[in-house]
Amino acid sequence: MEFLNKIKFNTQGIVPAIVQEEKTGKVLMLGWMNKEAIEKTILTKKVHFWSRSRKKMWLKGETSGHYQLVREIYIDCDEDTLLLKVEQIKAACHKGYKSCFFRKVNSEGKLEVVEKKVFEPEEVYK
Repeated sequence: MEFLNKIKFNTQGIVPAIVQEEKTGKVLMLGWMNKEAIEKTILTKKVHFWSRSRKKMWLKGETSGHYQLVREIYIDCDEDTLLLKVEQIKAACHKGYKSCFFRKVNSEGKLEVVEKKVFEPEEVYK
């Protein structure tokens, strides 16, 4: 995995990873990956992240079944950010929405929900 040597990890040994739905181009979420998470993602074709709060690696969808199946991986020009194009199973957001970016700031500076829920979190995360 030659490209791993190119990645400029931050001082915590992690790099931001933008996750985008391959078919629609919709940005689903942002996560953090360390070298091990990237390697596991490439080997399994399922997205793994490094949890900064729990200090451990995790498989996206391990609790909900809402996996992210990797189609392509890109690295930006500064080699310090990844872009993962995925097939999203059901939803990326643990709050029940397809994308974690389900709210926008309207012209009055207020948050406005612009997506419909695709599942009820309490039914999945018991």
